[in-house]
Amino acid sequence: MDRAQKEKVVEELGQIFESSGVVVVSHYAGLTVAEMQDLRARMRDAGGSVRVAKNRLAKIALEGKPCESMTAYLTGMTVLSYSEDPVAAAKVVVDFAKDNKKLEILGGAMGENALDADGVVAVSKMPSREELIASIVGCIGAPASNIAGAIGAPASNIAGILSTIEDKAAA
Repeated sequence: MDRAQKEKVVEELGQIFESSGVVVVSHYAGLTVAEMQDLRARMRDAGGSVRVAKNRLAKIALEGKPCESMTAYLTGMTVLSYSEDPVAAAKVVVDFAKDNKKLEILGGAMGENALDADGVVAVSKMPSREELIASIVGCIGAPASNIAGAIGAPASNIAGILSTIEDKAAA
């Protein structure tokens, strides 16, 4: 890899570190190509990506970034998993690591906060962006449906009473 290619990789990694909600660093020694493709597919389905990069280039890309503290995890055969959603990449990596013991979670970063392996597991247990939006919409929509039901209830009660009076008058 020549200098221009290295500079391009450093720039791409810098963009990843700046724009991602979460970055998870893992050791992938011993994973087969099929297992790595499975991890990539799972991550793609969740809206994230997986990147294998030279640790030295990743450390250069981290210089001056808010998540610079995760450079300590960049040793050995590392793979970077990242997503814009602050939870998606962590969920996928933790689930994959449960199924495949060869993937060892080292840590990562969520914004400016460095995460150790336990921190990544804790982040993975948080609700995703979509789950949070659904719960907020449910909270907002519930009072409105209750109000609509309360407003409509007297009208249906009056209609029932009128129907009963009409039935009695006809009999």
